[in-house]
Order: sequence, then structure tokens, then C-alpha cells
Amino acid sequence: MDYELSPEHALLRDTIREFMAAEVAPVVDEHERSRTFPRAVVDRLGTMGWLGIPIPEDEGGAGLDTLAYAIAIEEIGRVWGSLGLIVAAHTSLGCGPLHLIGTDEQKQRYLVPMARGEVIGAYGLTEPGAGSDSGGTRTSARHEDGPDGGTWVLDGGKRFITNAGQAGTYIVTARTGTRDGDTAEISAFIVSADTPGFAVGRLEEKLGLHASATGELVFQGARVPDANMLGERGSGFKTFLRILDGGRISIGALAVGLAQAALDASVAYAREREQFGRKIGTFQGVAFMIADMATEIEAARQLVWRSAWLKDQGREYGLAAAQAKLFASEVSSRATNAGIQVHGGYGYVEEYKVERYLRDAKLTEIGEGTSQIQRLVIARQILGLRVV
Repeated sequence: MDYELSPEHALLRDTIREFMAAEVAPVVDEHERSRTFPRAVVDRLGTMGWLGIPIPEDEGGAGLDTLAYAIAIEEIGRVWGSLGLIVAAHTSLGCGPLHLIGTDEQKQRYLVPMARGEVIGAYGLTEPGAGSDSGGTRTSARHEDGPDGGTWVLDGGKRFITNAGQAGTYIVTARTGTRDGDTAEISAFIVSADTPGFAVGRLEEKLGLHASATGELVFQGARVPDANMLGERGSGFKTFLRILDGGRISIGALAVGLAQAALDASVAYAREREQFGRKIGTFQGVAFMIADMATEIEAARQLVWRSAWLKDQGREYGLAAAQAKLFASEVSSRATNAGIQVHGGYGYVEEYKVERYLRDAKLTEIGEGTSQIQRLVIARQILGLRVV
């Protein structure tokens, strides 16, 4: 086994790390305080090719692999969790479905501008009454005949959608009928932001990730052409399961980035802060917290990188992605909490950034499936039983 990054991966990591520190870090506090979407920063990432890292070049992307993408999300999240989430949602959930099952025409029309960073993408799956139970989708789509195959009319709503109001293209799931046993037939659609009958509802006030937009999507007789069905009719459920597998890698990488940020801040603080005439890092109570943080973070990083490597090798990676996302997200919460503890009272105030890392990290235990759902996914695959 070779645990060294290739020169190309190391160069990408160093380039993003330098860019984030020099050009992005100075504007983070301003956007987080005002809760404003960093459009100028996102546009800059697009011009640098970082909004389509794992998408092939002929589809508008950079043509790099999943490991490169995971490295990028970690480095972005290490400086700014909100930006890391924006990029992850755009790439994994917005671009991912189009790359996976889009037709050539759909890719040229929608994916190429997204992968180039000209258009932001989003994924409309979660609903007010359908979170982990995505099969409980209530948004409906009925077909009306007409020229060019007719149109699909969407009614319903989505909630907790990342990049809501900022995306130009949304991938949305809806019920198109029922199957045997009265189970929902779920299909996927491409919805442009300017579609008549489609609107963005309220934007959420969140615990953390304040500069990322999270909101409602509202469909009231929204008409999309037949050509905008993504994949075959009824394949939406299968598609989103595959998309979530890949999305878990990026959320795991984001979790590692946030945890690493907390560790970086804690090491610097423990080396400088003095109590009882000594650097606090010389006390076992603090030193052991640092040791545990560093060990768990490295283990989480290796799980994320392994799942990315398996995906790049064309091997089964769903189990590895769930394990990586579960472990990395819970490590992130532990590490960011420990970071506050290392800082003591200073860790609880906004002057130091570790309180933001803790607030941001919590989302990684929820997005792309909660920790409890990850444990179900893992247990079912290992046991071969229908664990409920």
C-alpha cells in the first residue's frame, strides 16, 4: 500500500490551501456575520475549475478523480465550512446526477455550464414530511400530452435544500405514479430556476454554516418539458441512493476539514496560552485531548480517502462511504467540541473561531443521511438482514 499522495494530488492540495488562506480567509467573518452567500468567491472557484473537479473534461469539468475532489472539499472546509458545503452540494448533488444518468443533450445544456462554474446546482430531495424516509416523497408530477412529448406539471415542496435561491439548475424528485403494492414511483427532473410555477420559499436561519443558503423550493403547477426527465421514469429512487453514496464522501471530507481546523487552532493555542506558569500544552489534560483529536482525525481522513479510492477504481464503495461519513462526522463533532475545551472561556466566544467550527460540524452528522441512517446502511450490508 502507498499512502503518499501523488504529485498531482499534493499540488492540488497545496494550491487550494494557499488560495483559501490568502484570498478567502479574510472575508469569512464578514459573510458569516451578515449571513450572505459568497457569490464572488464561488464565481472565483468556478473560474479556477474547482466546481467540477470530478466531472470529465468533455462535460465541462476538470477531469480529476474522486480523491482529488475529497482533498479539495477538506481544504476548503478547513477554512470555511459554508463554502465547503456550497461546493459539495453543487458538485455531488447538482452535477452528480447529470453526469451519472444525463443524456448527451442534457449534459451539454445543463451539466457543462455547471461544471464550468457558470451555473450553480442544487438537489431537491428532502421534504417537510420526508427526510430520511425519502420514499415518502409527496411532491407530484403529472404528465400532460403535447408537442415534443408534452410536459410534466410539478406540485409540492422541498425543504432544507442547500444552495436554494442561488442555484440556476435544480435536480428534483417527484412522484409520477405508484408501483405494485401501492409504493411510490419516484422520478427525477431537471428544473431551471426561471421555470414558471417554481419559486424559492423561506431561507432557514441555521445553527451554523451561516453563509450557505438553505431553503424551501415551492412548485405550483411548475411545467418542465418531457425532455427534462432525468433518467428513466421511476428510476429516481435508485438514482438518489447512488448519488447519496458519492455525496457521503464529500460530507466526510468536509467533516475532516472542520475537525482539522479545530485541531490547528488548538495546537497553536496550547503552545502559547500559559496557566500556572506553564504552557497549557504541557499539562496532560490538554495534551491528551490534542493527541486524541489528531489520532481520530487522521483515521477519519484515511476512511474518506479509501472510499474515494474505491470509487475511482470502479469498485463497490457504498459501505466504505457510509463508514467514512459516519466516523468522520462524529469525529468532527468530538474534535470541535474538544477544541472549545482546550480554549476554555475563549473557545466560547466569537473572537476565536472554534465555536464556529463546532456549530458547522453538527451538520455533517445530519446531511446525506443522519448517523443513525449510516448505521442502518452499514449494518444491513454487513449482516445481510433488513435491520429497521
